[in-house]
Amino acid sequence: MSVGITRRERAAWGFVAPALIAIAVFFAVPVFAALLLSLTDFDIYALADIGNVRFVGLQNYERLFGNPLFWGAMRNTGLFALLGVPLSIAASLAAAVILNARVVKWRALWRVMFFAPFVTTLVATAVLWNYLLHTKYGVINWAITSVGLPAVDWLGQPSTSIPAILMFVVWKTFGYNMLIFLAVLQTVPDDLYEAARIDGAGVWKQFRHVTLPAIAPTLLLVSIISVASFFQLFAEPYVMTQGGPAQSTVTVLYFMYEEGFKWWNLGSASAVAFVLFLCILAITLVQLAVAKRMGAYE
Repeated sequence: MSVGITRRERAAWGFVAPALIAIAVFFAVPVFAALLLSLTDFDIYALADIGNVRFVGLQNYERLFGNPLFWGAMRNTGLFALLGVPLSIAASLAAAVILNARVVKWRALWRVMFFAPFVTTLVATAVLWNYLLHTKYGVINWAITSVGLPAVDWLGQPSTSIPAILMFVVWKTFGYNMLIFLAVLQTVPDDLYEAARIDGAGVWKQFRHVTLPAIAPTLLLVSIISVASFFQLFAEPYVMTQGGPAQSTVTVLYFMYEEGFKWWNLGSASAVAFVLFLCILAITLVQLAVAKRMGAYE
């Protein structure tokens, strides 16, 4: 009996070994390397001669935590995640529920249309949205002014730059999460909805007491993916506002990019990357703990 168990265990380790090796090579090693690099003064001179690298301990972290630009980037990133994650999940789930309804016609066509922005080149769509948000010639301001409201300088004011970029990010990414929700919604047995209807449950109660419990693990997965994505927001503000106006759209990843590839302070940039990693890890652990307490998974 013990020999059979040992064989099964060996077979199991054999199956998971490739995945563990991939995780070690592409996750653990880079994280450890970033941690080591963040403890040095690796800069452009070290690129020319590795002998110029010096161990500086926690000095990069001390300078980082004393830099107001870093805290501004943390605040902006937090705002993007705080507003963008629930907005993106709500839009994705609403679209998936609507497309899962049998009364909707041409569902395949709608799926393609909603998913298309996700696979479209980011730079091209960002330039297009720059025109849509244009103060004088943009369609969005045309719609606003047509009902008597003043035009909004979406990308030129600190108070509206984050909402403007959020509109673009949610539009571009909600199709991906929609497909995930759509896949799990199609696995919910019709018998549950039929029983709920017999008990007199309306549309909202069916969604609240049947749909949400059935898709809770997937909802948790999508929320974790979305939080990680919004904390790593870079290309959208880089293309649309270059971090402006007045640094209002500088994210942590944008700040790391400037430290590493504009000022060539690669040691400091690695410290930013490691802090960002710890933030995402901490929030993910909190999400898992809250979800477990709510019974989303065992």
